[in-house]
Amino acid sequence: MNWVSLAARFTRNNRGFIIFILVFGVFRTAVADWNPIPSGSMRPTLLEGDVVLVNRLAFNLKVPLTNVVVARLGEPHRGDVVTFFSPRDGTRLIKRLVAVPGDTVEMRNKMLIVNGRRATYAPIGTAREELAPGIETEALRLDERTDARDHVVQWLGRSDERDNFGPVAVPSDRYLMLGDNRDNSADSRYFGLVPRELIIGRAVLILASADINGRWTPRFERFGERLN
Repeated sequence: MNWVSLAARFTRNNRGFIIFILVFGVFRTAVADWNPIPSGSMRPTLLEGDVVLVNRLAFNLKVPLTNVVVARLGEPHRGDVVTFFSPRDGTRLIKRLVAVPGDTVEMRNKMLIVNGRRATYAPIGTAREELAPGIETEALRLDERTDARDHVVQWLGRSDERDNFGPVAVPSDRYLMLGDNRDNSADSRYFGLVPRELIIGRAVLILASADINGRWTPRFERFGERLN
């Protein structure tokens, strides 16, 4: 029996399963998806080992498996946590959207300024942050309040060129993204503004979570936690 016959038999005997896989694949690439968190760039909002649910229809309807936008379904807003493809190398990332088209954004000594209004920062505590295996530093966590909304960000207490940029005028269909872990995030300060067609969707909630450094122990208290 040749390979063609074997393939035909397999398809005939597993038609329902094959259809399910195809429909599921289209659903995941066009409607809803999940995104594992591999790094600490969004600490403390998202932790390594979190798995977030992503609404792919929040902003755009795309041709499955492409970045071709068929229709606009909604507008990204400041403060949204979004997934997108890096304009530099195509890597799938998750960050917080901090500036939309028409905004003028800058940063001075770590402090975000959007349209001339400086965010306010209220310290809420400290935490130990692992920079590399066996290397830790103290992180300061602050409530960052802007016109959009407030959320917790993290500073590691060191200064570098990323602490100051702009002002940047955001053009049409471009967005500026930052990680909540401001001193440990490769974001728009590295790869620039993100075109709208590269945005995948809005992260809605944490589906599940496990401590990757603690034998993958489930963090049940994070299950179902809503974002934004």
